Amino acid sequence: MTAAAIGEFTKSQPLTLGVELELQLLSRRDYDLTRGATDLMQTLRYDERFGEIKLEITESMIEVSTLPQQTVTGIASDLEGLRETLVAHCKHNNIALAGGGTHAFHHWPERRLCPGERFDAIYQRYGYLAKQFTVFGQHIHVGVSNADDAIWLTQALGEYVPAFIALSASSPFIDGEDTLFQSARLNAVSAFPLSGQCPPLDNWAAFISHFRLLQDCGIAHSIKDLYWDIRPKPEYGTVEIRVCDTPLSIERATALAALAQSLCRYLLRERPTFDAEGLRHVARYNKFQACRFGIDGQRSEPAARRQRPLREHIEELLDRLQEDATALGCESWLARLYPATSDADWLRTQLAATGNLHDAVRTASELLMFPGGTA
Repeated sequence: MTAAAIGEFTKSQPLTLGVELELQLLSRRDYDLTRGATDLMQTLRYDERFGEIKLEITESMIEVSTLPQQTVTGIASDLEGLRETLVAHCKHNNIALAGGGTHAFHHWPERRLCPGERFDAIYQRYGYLAKQFTVFGQHIHVGVSNADDAIWLTQALGEYVPAFIALSASSPFIDGEDTLFQSARLNAVSAFPLSGQCPPLDNWAAFISHFRLLQDCGIAHSIKDLYWDIRPKPEYGTVEIRVCDTPLSIERATALAALAQSLCRYLLRERPTFDAEGLRHVARYNKFQACRFGIDGQRSEPAARRQRPLREHIEELLDRLQEDATALGCESWLARLYPATSDADWLRTQLAATGNLHDAVRTASELLMFPGGTA
């Protein structure tokens, strides 16, 4: 099997951006998840001027994806246009929208898969995991000019996975219970056999060889089977960051895109060395710390043989990226990420204020749908 099995790597303009958001579809009666995706798409009248709106794996979620954009401002404009389009159409279907990495109290056996050959194949392969995969993430694509840079960047970004997790964490509740995690969503992703990080690979040819091995052994059929934290997307000419929870607001999603673009510019410009083998030993632990404790977690650094607060690493990272953010014109968006509280903390505050998860989800829905006020 040759590289054609996963397609040639499409040359992309460096540092172009694309953002995908998986959003919750809610009943306005009790703010539980509702089975509305197919009906919503059948009545949707939309010309794709801001990007795509499409089905995801279950009827209780919808995915939006922006057009490729050179700037974070362009991403912000597309996300706002997609939000306004969906809000208007959801209103006609008596559906509410929300961000967040998990729904706070839905029961996964009640979910129904969307019709489609791909979704049915996932269910046949993974069983109940497909329904439990009703979790909601933000994926950020960054353009790369060539395949070797793409596989290098895929690995270089691995060091920063905990920062993206902590800054996007918005999934503290599952099945009506506080999980004590800031991001419980990623526990569902980790159940899939090809989750985790890209193995150490020297170049694109090594990636093709690795992928051919997975194909020949029946482990992977296509690039979509790789549930890696960061993965190359040869058909788009991008590297895709996949660890973020869907934030509660479009603004935070845009800020995370600014982080991705600024960080990729820095990495490609400076080409810092990184200890790929050492990072393999601590990657799962660092990821757990970010999921469990968010920005208050710890980060193990094998090269320095030490552990230190993740918050310190994030603050240093944001400071280091100021030059790149300024060059890209997204410094005001990056500044929004200097963390005080997370979306997960905000949701816990809403539960304390309202006294029940139904109203907490309602307030989260209003934050996404009506950022200037409520309906």
